[in-house]
Amino acid sequence: MLDLISHPAEHVVAMKASGVVTARELQGVIDAIEAAKQAHPRVSLVVEIDGLRWLTLTALLKDLGYGLTQLGDLKHYHRAAVVTDQEWVKHLAHLEERLFKAVEIRTFPQREHAAAMAWAADLPKGEHEDPEEDGYHGA
Repeated sequence: MLDLISHPAEHVVAMKASGVVTARELQGVIDAIEAAKQAHPRVSLVVEIDGLRWLTLTALLKDLGYGLTQLGDLKHYHRAAVVTDQEWVKHLAHLEERLFKAVEIRTFPQREHAAAMAWAADLPKGEHEDPEEDGYHGA
């Protein structure tokens, strides 16, 4: 199962994966990511993985295909927080961080879920849509 979860920052797409992920569930997340990319110059992700067993074959193919289309579009991504206690997922996230230097990827244990949500929401100075968030308070 792959479900979107709420996040207070509009540029963050947060989701929770567990059990078996289907192509339809994955498409819903892809749609949310694409909508966020249209609305915001930089998008961050939070992926909470708890008891994930596998993706269906069609979901796996869709995930690989979408991932390949994003390689030329990495400038739109800022951070990806992976929340999990599963060791194999942590190793995969560290490998992806080495491969995709343009995106900051960090793993968090389940007990640090709130810290992961906060870390993903943080944008570099100068990239907030509201200038006051970057410290500008008028002339």
